[in-house]
This record gives sequence, C-alpha cells and structure tokens, in this order.
Amino acid sequence: MKSKGKSVNAFSVEIQTRVNALPELRTEAIRNIRREFSKLLKNAHPDFVFKLALNLLRFGSVFRFIAYELIQHHPAAMAALDAQLIEKLGQGINSWSTVDCFSCYLAGPAWREGQIDTRVVHAWTRHDDRWWRRAALVATVPLNNKARGGKGDAKRTLQTCALLLDDRDDMIVKAMSWALRELAKRDPSAVSSFLQNECKRLAPRVIREVENKLRTGLKNPKLHE
Repeated sequence: MKSKGKSVNAFSVEIQTRVNALPELRTEAIRNIRREFSKLLKNAHPDFVFKLALNLLRFGSVFRFIAYELIQHHPAAMAALDAQLIEKLGQGINSWSTVDCFSCYLAGPAWREGQIDTRVVHAWTRHDDRWWRRAALVATVPLNNKARGGKGDAKRTLQTCALLLDDRDDMIVKAMSWALRELAKRDPSAVSSFLQNECKRLAPRVIREVENKLRTGLKNPKLHE
C-alpha cells in the first residue's frame, strides 16, 4: 500500500529518522514533524494511516504519540475508527502519557461519536492491566472537555466512574479525580450528587480534589495562594 508513491515502511523510516535527528525530544519539535507528515498524508486512505500508525507503535512512546496524532488529525481515519481498531491501537499502553494520549486523542472521541459502544469501554474497567482501567476513565474526558469537542455527558461519565469506585491503584484514583473534575465544569450538580452518594467508597483524594474544583474552580487552591 502506498501514498504519494511512498510505502508505509518508507514513511515510517522517514519519521523515525527525523525524530532521531532531533537534539532534544521536546513535544513541540516532535509535533512539528507530525504536522509535516499530516500534510503529506492529508488525502491518504484511512487504511494507509492506520497501517502507518500501527507500524510506528513498535518503536516506543515518542512514536506512539506521533501515531495517535496522525490519526487524530486525519478526519477520514478518525471517522473510520471502530472497536477492533481502537483496541489494536491501544495494545502496549504502559504509562500515564501513552494511556492519556490514547484515550484523549482516539478512544474518547470515538466513544463520544458512537463509533465504539459503551460496553467496550466498560469492559476495560475489568481489565487486569491498570493502564486499560485508567484508559476507561480518561476516555470520559473528551465527553466533557470543551476544547476536545465535548458537550457534557454525565450519564456515561458517572457510569464509568461507578465501576471503579473501589480501585485504589494510584493511576486509577488520579484518573477518577480528573474524570469527575472535567464533568464538574459541565454539570456540577451531577458531580456533587455523585460525591454525596458515593462518599464512603470514593478515595479521599478524589473527594478532596473534586470538592475543591466544585467550590473554587481549582484542584488544589492552596497552590495558587
């Protein structure tokens, strides 16, 4: 499969060469390279973009970031995402940064647009791997975050949070707080009711940070004094 006369492997090698030549792996510099390739791939078939992304996943978190952004900034590829592709693209998530990119760039928007079913995301909450459980919670962020296209979805957000109320893994607790704080910007009354109803099961950190958000608009108001 080729785009503009280049194969997936040729694009992959070129991206790796460009990134490896950077004096420092700074986000903006990496993103500038991604932008160049997004322009080159503007009219590429979604299947080509997916194959390139999956190829890049093999080379580490920096290239995973590029892979996810290449899809995110290719409207036809984003529209073609389904549950099978999403889970294939999520294979190997193993840190907060890879999970958050996966969920905020791909899984969450696809869920919001009805391309993957809620049952798929909820299945992740039962995963043995902490990173997939975190992915489920972070996937709620694009449902509610205005900058990411969210319009607010208390039902799906709170259903997902409820499935992980008793999980005390630090990465899950932090993601729970984030999910509820994002929803609080859209539907503070729903979040306040959820805190009251589930206060005995929620981690103290979640209650503290979300109550701060509801009361002051900040997660940790003392840091801003």
